Parts: sequence; structure tokens; C-alpha cells
Amino acid sequence: MVRKLKFHEQKLLKKVDFVSWESDNKHRERDILAKFHIKKREHYSTYMKLAAKTHGLAKKITDLKPNDPFRAEKARQLLGRLYEMGVISTADSLERCLKVSASAFCRRRLAVIMCKLQMAQRVQMASDLVEQGHVRVGAELVTDPAFLVTRAAEDKITWTKHSKIRKHIAQYNNELDDFEEA
Repeated sequence: MVRKLKFHEQKLLKKVDFVSWESDNKHRERDILAKFHIKKREHYSTYMKLAAKTHGLAKKITDLKPNDPFRAEKARQLLGRLYEMGVISTADSLERCLKVSASAFCRRRLAVIMCKLQMAQRVQMASDLVEQGHVRVGAELVTDPAFLVTRAAEDKITWTKHSKIRKHIAQYNNELDDFEEA
């Protein structure tokens, strides 16, 4: 038998329900926010919503009849879009859509892709470089590290023309053009 709570203990614990409490994933969320250097928690919650919507859509498609042409078309479209985004590795079955997580969307952030391409050593460093305006995707300057990079745009990530880092790399590789400096 437990003792009766004192008055101040009751006041502190009056909003806590010890009988039915939900487990929280705050520690897991904190680890993912740190791993992918996500500064705004809203971005992670958006990725979780995207993953949940992907699950729901894939589940609805799998509930249709297997020989339905509408099902085949929508499955092909969903798999194609997720593959083009880089969220899934191959577009072979809807089971891959059911395994999509928020981390899959986090892996497509510009700072993480820069680390994958060895443009930066750590995600935090890549995030800082993006915020400082050293990186462009195609012809567009990107200053948001939460920018999601598609497979097609992954090859177009470069340093900006007037970036000091680009000049350092060119000098290190003996590719610095004196005409370009002027």
C-alpha cells in the first residue's frame, strides 16, 4: 500500500494520470532532429505527416482489386513520384511505400545530400554553408537547408560562382582560372 500524497505533492501531480499515459517518442524525435540538424521541429512534423499520408495512400491503393487498371495506374504514379523524389530506392512494389518514414524525407534535405556528395564533412557544417549562400541547385541560389532535393536535382548541386569555397577547391585542384577571378 502506498502512502497518501501530501498537499504539495497532490498539487504538483494533479494533471498527471498514472493509470493511462501514452508513451512519447520525444527521445527518438530528438535524436533525428540532431542527426539531420533540423532546426525547426515543424519541419520534422511535416515529414511525419508526409510519411503518414504516403502510408494512407498506399494502403488505399492496396485495398483496391488486384486486377483493377486504376489501381495499377495509381500505384505506378505513386511509386514513380516517390522514386523521383529519392524517398524510395526502387519503384518495384507498394510495400516500399508502406515502409516510408520521416527519416526518408530527412535524408533528402540539401544539407544531408551535400554530406553524401562529400561537399561537407558534417550535416551541421553543410547547413551553415547553405544558410550563408555558398550553394546553388541548378541556376537557383538556395539558402534554406530544408530544401528537398530530387534525384534529378542531386547532380546539379554546386558552389555559387563567387563562393570562397569554390575558389579554394579550384586552387587546391590547380584548376583556378585567373581570367575568372578578374
